[in-house]
Amino acid sequence: MTQPATRRTVLATGAGAIALGCVGCGAENGGEATSASSASSASSASSASSPAAQEAATDGKTLAKTSDIPEGGGKVFKKEKVVVTQPKKGDFKAFSAICTHQGCTVNAVAEGTIDCPCHGSRFRIDDGSVAHGPATKPLPKRSIKVDGKSIHLT
Repeated sequence: MTQPATRRTVLATGAGAIALGCVGCGAENGGEATSASSASSASSASSASSPAAQEAATDGKTLAKTSDIPEGGGKVFKKEKVVVTQPKKGDFKAFSAICTHQGCTVNAVAEGTIDCPCHGSRFRIDDGSVAHGPATKPLPKRSIKVDGKSIHLT
C-alpha cells in the first residue's frame, strides 16, 4: 500500500528537479562554472578562439553554404559553438553560440534575434547585442570568411 504524497515530498522532488535543470549553467561574469560540463565547455570555447583551432573545428571544410543562412535569420552550429546570421541580403555575421548570461548554448534564430533556451536571453542578429535579458553582455563576434557561396570560420 502506498502513502499519499506529502507536501514535504512534493517540495523536495521539485527542488531536485530544479537542481538537475541547472546542471550545465555556469556563473555569470566569468565566475567559476557550477558543473564539470560547463567548465569543459568554457575550456573548449577558449581554445577554439585561435584561428588554427577554428579551422580545425571545421576540419578545413565549409561551415555552411550562403544559401543555408536565411535572410533576416540565421543558423546555430552547435558543434562549432557559433551562430551565423544574415541580417541583410549578402551581409553575413558570426557570433559565439554561448550565451553570456550563464553559458548555455543558444538554440534558435527567429524574428531578428538569437535565442537562448535556458533563461530567455535574446540577442540581435546584426550585432549580437542584448535585445532581452537576463544577459547583460553581447555575444562575442566570431570571424568568418565568405568565399563565393561558402562560409568558413577564420
